[in-house]
Amino acid sequence: MLRRAIIVTVCLLVGTVALLRASKTERVPVRESFDNFPNAIAGWEGRSMGAFDPKIIAVLGVDEYINRAYTSPGQNPVGLYVGYYQSQRQGDTMHSPLNCLPGAGWLPISQKRIEIPVTDEHGPRTVLVNDFVIEKGLDRQVVLYWYQSHGRVVASEYWGKVYTVVDAVRLNRSDGALVRLVVPTGSNTPEAQAKAEASAIAFAQALFPQLGRYLPS
Repeated sequence: MLRRAIIVTVCLLVGTVALLRASKTERVPVRESFDNFPNAIAGWEGRSMGAFDPKIIAVLGVDEYINRAYTSPGQNPVGLYVGYYQSQRQGDTMHSPLNCLPGAGWLPISQKRIEIPVTDEHGPRTVLVNDFVIEKGLDRQVVLYWYQSHGRVVASEYWGKVYTVVDAVRLNRSDGALVRLVVPTGSNTPEAQAKAEASAIAFAQALFPQLGRYLPS
């Protein structure tokens, strides 16, 4: 009973602080627009995949996004989507790709988390990301995705929500982004799947040094 009382008290205190913070104008970080995001990234060349339908944007609730395909000699093509949310206080929150893909006919057939060594404005580090293989009919794709905010990279949707609340209280900020890479395997062999995953990892490593200007710490 004592433990429950302590937990309830802590929750009430956190909620009170959060409400007080919410009454203040949220601090909006300075960032570059995705309009300036480079098409050329470390040997990868990008092209726009077109704008989303307004109905899709309304469902996503994003303030700004990137929807491009990148290619590099010897690598599988990579589809890049980055959805940026300036604030998540009013119900516009990041959606897990696992909630959207089945609606488009894609079903996950395997899932894991992998560590990727990267370098960005924080220097060298290793980040943990989600790694899925999805299938629709005879087509397969490798999907890497993660949540990124305030210099933090999170694979878990649950912990992403927790950090959003903590940072809203601590920093008076709830901005963040979902970063997703999609790579077609070309065939359903293990070798093709491994090559697609390697291409996704290679592009993620090329991408990370660019993200800090658009997803501020």
